[in-house]
Amino acid sequence: MNKKVFLVVMAGLLCSKELMAEEQPRSFVGEEMVVTATKTLNSIRNAGGSSVTVITAEEIKNSGQNSVEEVIKGTVGIDVAQNGGPGTLATVFLRGADAKNTLLLIDGIPSNDPADGQRAPNFSNLTVDNIERIEIVRGPVSFLYGSNASAGVINIITKKGGTTPRAFVGLEGGAYGTYKYYGGANGQKGPLNYSLGMSRLKTDGFSAADEKNKWVNTTGKSFERDGYDNTTLSGKFGLHLNNNITLDTVLRYTNASVAYDSPGADVAGNTQDSDQFSSRVALNMNYKPLVSTLYYTINDQDRAYLANCVASSTYNGHQYDIGWQGDLAATDSNTVSVGLNNQHESMRNENLGAYPSLLDRDVASQSVFLQDQWHVALFNLVGGLRYEDNEQFGSKTTYRFAPSCYIGNTVLKFSYGTGFRAPSLFELFAPDYGNQQLVAETSAGWDAGFEQKVSDRVKFGATYFKMDYDNRIAYDFSTSKYAQVSGITKTLGVESFAEWKPVDQLYFTCNYTYTSTEDPAGSELLRRPKNKVGLTNTYNISKKSRVSTNLQWVGTRKDTGAKNNAGIITNELPDYFLLNMSGAYQLTASVELYGRVDNLFDTWYEEAWRYATPGRSAYAGVKITF
Repeated sequence: MNKKVFLVVMAGLLCSKELMAEEQPRSFVGEEMVVTATKTLNSIRNAGGSSVTVITAEEIKNSGQNSVEEVIKGTVGIDVAQNGGPGTLATVFLRGADAKNTLLLIDGIPSNDPADGQRAPNFSNLTVDNIERIEIVRGPVSFLYGSNASAGVINIITKKGGTTPRAFVGLEGGAYGTYKYYGGANGQKGPLNYSLGMSRLKTDGFSAADEKNKWVNTTGKSFERDGYDNTTLSGKFGLHLNNNITLDTVLRYTNASVAYDSPGADVAGNTQDSDQFSSRVALNMNYKPLVSTLYYTINDQDRAYLANCVASSTYNGHQYDIGWQGDLAATDSNTVSVGLNNQHESMRNENLGAYPSLLDRDVASQSVFLQDQWHVALFNLVGGLRYEDNEQFGSKTTYRFAPSCYIGNTVLKFSYGTGFRAPSLFELFAPDYGNQQLVAETSAGWDAGFEQKVSDRVKFGATYFKMDYDNRIAYDFSTSKYAQVSGITKTLGVESFAEWKPVDQLYFTCNYTYTSTEDPAGSELLRRPKNKVGLTNTYNISKKSRVSTNLQWVGTRKDTGAKNNAGIITNELPDYFLLNMSGAYQLTASVELYGRVDNLFDTWYEEAWRYATPGRSAYAGVKITF
């Protein structure tokens, strides 16, 4: 940690203006502020034809959940499959694409794991502590973010300090021997604003191999529970040097450990220990009409595995970015953005078992992007392109075109874009499995949709999308190596939503997603449901109390080897329905009591074949604010 902190301090202090969206309450009419769609602060209305979802701090709080993966599960266009309980592998599919095609950002920091086999994002240890909003942009945005953003981007934005100093502490506990304590403070003193958070979560968990979560198998022998613990520290600081120059920094550190089972087999002594550290520092200069930012980011992720209590392997991934972005307000209706970036990533993997091996490689890339935004009357247009040169596979050019138009209370949206994904270091160089002949995956896709505001209390909309992926990289079991899949992999579908606020105290939102996937052989991609429905509502019973519900119905999904109750292989996971409830009561001005019940009907279901999921479970807590 000392070396990492030293690098951060030496680099400077600041989080780019593109990340500093002001804290906004939930806006029923969809005018939330968003930065991820254009790398500039805009309302969703002015972000062109982008398909964007903003999950606010209020919605995160109302859900009662502790992890980001649980919060985003009910979001339109997103599917999540987890291999067991908290802390186990959580795979996120955006619009039916592979997890590797989604870029995870934390305050704008690229946070996919450089040491992961496919450089996929790691959601397993992401808690909701100190998070102000989660922005989800669906569709290819490689022209802004480069590799891994070919299906979309999920950007987690943490809280910034306010003008009034505040502090809080909390404690909660519940099912599976779970407890959590946490605290934080935020405020402003002179030119410095700050926001700090810490949390410690520990749970005994349940056995991922015990499909019914009864903890006793058919022989009467107790299953070994898969415990999990997570300690997360986060901070955001801003220093106003003068009226035009700001210096900020963002830091986040997580230490976690989880016990895990083999697929369908209860195993004691298997653990994964993780350390994740990320930081963004930048200098923001606002001399209108030009706003420019110089930034430096770090993303370190270390994992160590023990099999049967014996060290088996380690993975160490490191990535840093140095870049500059300038936004020129050429006219009141036109903003031109230019960005330069140098990225370096490295990984070290050491296998310590019976077949020892060592992988220690790195790769660098340089890129430049240009974006133009037009806002003329009721018409918005966002377009841009990016040129990236990777020392391993060469250069790629990507682009995007996203117009939108308002006609009365109707907005029409469209976007077309291209994307790419560079092969991961593991795919290229892993002993026995790697293939140095791999080239970048490429993609192209479009979407078209509308949103209709009926009144200040009713709104609905729908979007059709279609994506094609070429040169998709996958593990080839016939050669035991990574290889390009010959042909086009296709995803298409419809995303729809409706929002209703019958009275000021009651709010409903419903969404339905249809997703069709097809590989070049005509087979569906695994663990992606064709149909999914989400329904949430919050009722503010009084100024002191509220209750929220979250309903999810997930349709059948393909999964290799899956069996039905009769033990017959169907290669299909059954559909399921979940109901979660949460509530809170403001006991005094400074004391809040809250709780939640997950899986109220104790539904048995699997997100991945042979991996258990939680049964009915209840949790309660208290939060004290100073």
